[in-house]
Amino acid sequence: MGPKEDDPGKGNGDGKGGTETGTITKTRPKTKRPSLYRVLLLNDDYTPMEFVVLVLQDVFNKSREEAMQIMLHVHQKGVGECGVYPYEVAETKVTRVMDTARKNQHPLQCVMEKQ
Repeated sequence: MGPKEDDPGKGNGDGKGGTETGTITKTRPKTKRPSLYRVLLLNDDYTPMEFVVLVLQDVFNKSREEAMQIMLHVHQKGVGECGVYPYEVAETKVTRVMDTARKNQHPLQCVMEKQ
């Protein structure tokens, strides 16, 4: 009777303690920062500059001045960064830009790339 009581107590106590410690150690690397994505606007010859400015203000919460600077950068360089966000946020912003452009019949392109 004595050995039966001792064995389960020792086995469960040691096993659980080791497992819990191992689990805590194993989950730590998962708490690293999520990957960030750059959201980029691509230049085209048809989308009005004013429309691009309005999209930057609406979707990316840019001031009129910031939106003008980004729009001019896109116009001159062919591509410009609107912001850097976690995957889900970047994906949502790209979708909003593309939907807004399509509804207004503009060929504006917005993409995301891993930083």
